[in-house]
Amino acid sequence: MTMDFETARFNMVEQQIRTWEVLDANVLEACSKVHRERFVPDAYRQLAFSDTAIELGHGQAMMQPKIEARLLQALDVRRADRVLEIGTGSGYLTALLASLAAHVTSIEIFDDLSARAKHNLRNANIGNVALHVGNAVDGWSTAEPYDVIVVTGSSPERRALIEQQLSLNGRMFIVVGNAPVMEALLITRIAKDSWSVESLFETELAPLIGAECKPEFQF
Repeated sequence: MTMDFETARFNMVEQQIRTWEVLDANVLEACSKVHRERFVPDAYRQLAFSDTAIELGHGQAMMQPKIEARLLQALDVRRADRVLEIGTGSGYLTALLASLAAHVTSIEIFDDLSARAKHNLRNANIGNVALHVGNAVDGWSTAEPYDVIVVTGSSPERRALIEQQLSLNGRMFIVVGNAPVMEALLITRIAKDSWSVESLFETELAPLIGAECKPEFQF
Protein backbone atom coordinates (compact mmCIF):
# COMPACT_ATOMS: atom_id res chain seq x y z
CA MET A 1 0.00 0.00 0.00
CA THR A 2 1.41 3.40 -1.06
CA MET A 3 1.51 6.03 1.65
CA ASP A 4 -0.30 9.31 0.97
CA PHE A 5 2.56 11.66 1.82
CA GLU A 6 0.58 14.84 1.12
CA THR A 7 -2.11 13.91 3.63
CA ALA A 8 0.49 12.68 6.14
CA ARG A 9 2.37 15.99 5.87
CA PHE A 10 -0.84 17.96 6.35
CA ASN A 11 -1.71 15.90 9.42
CA MET A 12 1.80 16.38 10.83
CA VAL A 13 1.41 20.14 10.62
CA GLU A 14 -2.14 20.26 11.95
CA GLN A 15 -2.02 17.55 14.63
CA GLN A 16 1.58 17.68 15.89
CA ILE A 17 3.07 21.07 15.10
CA ARG A 18 0.11 23.42 15.59
CA THR A 19 -0.90 21.66 18.80
CA TRP A 20 2.59 22.30 20.21
CA GLU A 21 1.97 26.05 20.07
CA VAL A 22 3.67 26.61 16.74
CA LEU A 23 1.53 29.22 15.00
CA ASP A 24 4.09 31.20 13.00
CA ALA A 25 2.78 31.31 9.42
CA ASN A 26 6.26 31.15 7.83
CA VAL A 27 7.25 28.09 9.86
CA LEU A 28 3.98 26.30 9.11
CA GLU A 29 4.38 27.04 5.41
CA ALA A 30 7.96 25.72 5.41
CA CYS A 31 6.90 22.50 7.14
CA SER A 32 4.07 22.12 4.64
CA LYS A 33 6.23 22.68 1.56
CA VAL A 34 9.48 20.84 2.37
CA HIS A 35 8.94 17.14 1.69
CA ARG A 36 10.19 15.49 4.87
CA GLU A 37 9.85 12.00 3.43
CA ARG A 38 12.64 12.78 0.95
CA PHE A 39 15.11 13.35 3.79
CA VAL A 40 14.33 10.20 5.77
CA PRO A 41 16.37 7.01 5.25
CA ASP A 42 14.46 4.60 2.99
CA ALA A 43 14.04 2.03 5.77
CA TYR A 44 12.12 4.57 7.88
CA ARG A 45 10.20 6.40 5.16
CA GLN A 46 6.83 5.24 6.49
CA LEU A 47 7.74 6.99 9.77
CA ALA A 48 8.63 10.30 8.11
CA PHE A 49 5.74 12.17 9.73
CA SER A 50 5.58 10.30 13.03
CA ASP A 51 6.04 12.03 16.37
CA THR A 52 9.35 10.26 16.92
CA ALA A 53 13.09 10.66 16.38
CA ILE A 54 14.36 8.78 13.30
CA GLU A 55 17.75 7.06 13.32
CA LEU A 56 20.36 8.19 10.80
CA GLY A 57 23.33 6.08 11.87
CA HIS A 58 26.39 6.91 14.01
CA GLY A 59 24.06 7.36 16.97
CA GLN A 60 22.45 10.39 15.29
CA ALA A 61 18.75 10.98 14.71
CA MET A 62 16.31 13.40 13.14
CA MET A 63 14.41 15.39 15.76
CA GLN A 64 10.66 15.07 16.13
CA PRO A 65 8.86 17.38 13.66
CA LYS A 66 7.29 19.43 16.45
CA ILE A 67 10.71 20.17 17.98
CA GLU A 68 12.10 21.27 14.62
CA ALA A 69 9.13 23.57 14.10
CA ARG A 70 9.21 24.94 17.65
CA LEU A 71 12.90 25.84 17.45
CA LEU A 72 12.35 27.57 14.11
CA GLN A 73 9.56 29.64 15.60
CA ALA A 74 11.71 30.60 18.60
CA LEU A 75 14.62 31.63 16.37
CA ASP A 76 12.37 33.90 14.26
CA VAL A 77 14.47 33.23 11.15
CA ARG A 78 14.31 36.17 8.73
CA ARG A 79 14.87 36.41 4.99
CA ALA A 80 18.21 38.28 5.34
CA ASP A 81 19.66 36.00 8.05
CA ARG A 82 22.92 34.09 7.74
CA VAL A 83 22.57 30.78 9.57
CA LEU A 84 25.04 28.30 11.06
CA GLU A 85 23.76 24.78 11.63
CA ILE A 86 25.98 22.48 13.70
CA GLY A 87 25.00 18.92 12.77
CA THR A 88 23.54 18.58 9.27
CA GLY A 89 22.05 15.14 9.81
CA SER A 90 19.65 14.27 6.99
CA GLY A 91 19.50 17.85 5.71
CA TYR A 92 15.80 18.29 6.54
CA LEU A 93 16.24 21.00 9.16
CA THR A 94 18.85 22.53 6.84
CA ALA A 95 16.18 22.70 4.15
CA LEU A 96 13.67 24.33 6.50
CA LEU A 97 16.27 26.91 7.56
CA ALA A 98 17.24 27.58 3.95
CA SER A 99 13.59 28.17 3.01
CA LEU A 100 13.41 30.93 5.63
CA ALA A 101 16.90 32.51 5.54
CA ALA A 102 19.33 34.05 3.04
CA HIS A 103 22.02 31.41 3.48
CA VAL A 104 22.81 28.38 5.65
CA THR A 105 26.29 27.08 6.49
CA SER A 106 25.89 23.54 7.81
CA ILE A 107 28.61 21.41 9.40
CA GLU A 108 28.50 17.62 9.77
CA ILE A 109 31.22 15.54 11.43
CA PHE A 110 30.32 12.33 9.55
CA ASP A 111 31.19 12.51 5.86
CA ASP A 112 28.60 9.91 4.79
CA LEU A 113 25.78 11.85 6.47
CA SER A 114 26.97 15.06 4.81
CA ALA A 115 27.06 13.35 1.41
CA ARG A 116 23.54 12.00 1.90
CA ALA A 117 22.28 15.43 2.99
CA LYS A 118 23.90 17.00 -0.08
CA HIS A 119 22.02 14.52 -2.26
CA ASN A 120 18.74 15.21 -0.44
CA LEU A 121 19.11 18.99 -0.71
CA ARG A 122 20.03 18.81 -4.40
CA ASN A 123 16.93 16.71 -5.09
CA ALA A 124 14.85 19.33 -3.25
CA ASN A 125 16.36 22.10 -5.44
CA ILE A 126 17.74 23.95 -2.44
CA GLY A 127 20.85 25.91 -3.36
CA ASN A 128 21.44 28.56 -0.67
CA VAL A 129 23.35 26.10 1.53
CA ALA A 130 27.07 25.44 2.00
CA LEU A 131 27.83 22.00 3.47
CA HIS A 132 31.13 21.24 5.21
CA VAL A 133 32.54 18.14 6.88
CA GLY A 134 34.27 18.94 10.15
CA ASN A 135 34.06 19.24 13.92
CA ALA A 136 32.08 22.33 14.92
CA VAL A 137 31.87 21.59 18.64
CA ASP A 138 33.26 25.12 19.17
CA GLY A 139 31.49 26.67 16.21
CA TRP A 140 32.63 27.49 12.68
CA SER A 141 34.41 30.81 12.59
CA THR A 142 35.19 31.08 8.87
CA ALA A 143 31.90 32.77 7.97
CA GLU A 144 31.01 34.47 11.27
CA PRO A 145 29.19 36.37 12.58
CA TYR A 146 25.90 34.51 12.19
CA ASP A 147 22.40 35.89 12.76
CA VAL A 148 21.12 32.43 13.72
CA ILE A 149 22.93 29.38 15.10
CA VAL A 150 21.28 25.97 15.54
CA VAL A 151 23.05 23.22 17.49
CA THR A 152 21.36 19.91 16.70
CA GLY A 153 23.17 17.91 19.39
CA SER A 154 23.03 18.45 23.15
CA SER A 155 25.77 19.77 25.41
CA PRO A 156 26.16 19.39 29.19
CA GLU A 157 26.41 23.18 29.39
CA ARG A 158 26.32 26.33 27.27
CA ARG A 159 29.10 26.71 24.70
CA ALA A 160 30.66 30.15 25.01
CA LEU A 161 32.85 29.88 21.91
CA ILE A 162 29.80 29.25 19.74
CA GLU A 163 27.85 32.08 21.36
CA GLN A 164 30.73 34.45 20.49
CA GLN A 165 30.00 33.80 16.82
CA LEU A 166 26.54 35.36 17.01
CA SER A 167 25.95 38.78 15.52
CA LEU A 168 24.41 41.50 17.69
CA ASN A 169 20.77 40.48 18.21
CA GLY A 170 21.65 37.04 16.84
CA ARG A 171 19.74 34.03 18.19
CA MET A 172 20.98 30.55 19.02
CA PHE A 173 19.19 27.29 19.81
CA ILE A 174 20.91 24.67 21.94
CA VAL A 175 19.83 21.83 24.24
CA VAL A 176 21.82 21.69 27.49
CA GLY A 177 22.00 19.24 30.37
CA ASN A 178 22.42 15.52 30.83
CA ALA A 179 19.91 12.76 30.14
CA PRO A 180 17.18 12.35 31.10
CA VAL A 181 16.76 16.02 32.05
CA MET A 182 17.71 18.44 29.27
CA GLU A 183 16.52 21.94 28.51
CA ALA A 184 16.13 23.66 25.15
CA LEU A 185 17.43 27.23 25.30
CA LEU A 186 17.10 30.31 23.13
CA ILE A 187 20.21 32.47 23.59
CA THR A 188 20.21 36.02 22.19
CA ARG A 189 23.25 38.29 21.97
CA ILE A 190 22.01 41.62 23.29
CA ALA A 191 25.40 43.40 23.51
CA LYS A 192 29.07 42.72 22.77
CA ASP A 193 29.54 40.87 26.05
CA SER A 194 25.97 40.14 27.06
CA TRP A 195 23.46 37.39 26.22
CA SER A 196 19.88 36.75 27.30
CA VAL A 197 18.69 33.19 27.90
CA GLU A 198 15.14 31.86 27.57
CA SER A 199 14.08 28.35 28.50
CA LEU A 200 11.86 26.92 25.75
CA PHE A 201 10.98 23.34 26.74
CA GLU A 202 12.39 20.10 28.13
CA THR A 203 13.57 17.42 25.74
CA GLU A 204 16.30 14.83 25.26
CA LEU A 205 18.84 14.92 22.46
CA ALA A 206 21.92 12.87 21.55
CA PRO A 207 25.15 14.64 22.59
CA LEU A 208 27.09 16.83 20.19
CA ILE A 209 30.23 14.89 19.25
CA GLY A 210 33.06 16.17 21.43
CA ALA A 211 30.71 17.80 23.94
CA GLU A 212 29.77 14.64 25.82
CA CYS A 213 29.83 14.72 29.60
CA LYS A 214 33.23 13.48 30.82
CA PRO A 215 33.05 10.49 33.19
CA GLU A 216 33.81 11.31 36.80
CA PHE A 217 36.75 9.56 38.40
CA GLN A 218 36.02 7.47 41.48
CA PHE A 219 38.58 7.55 44.29
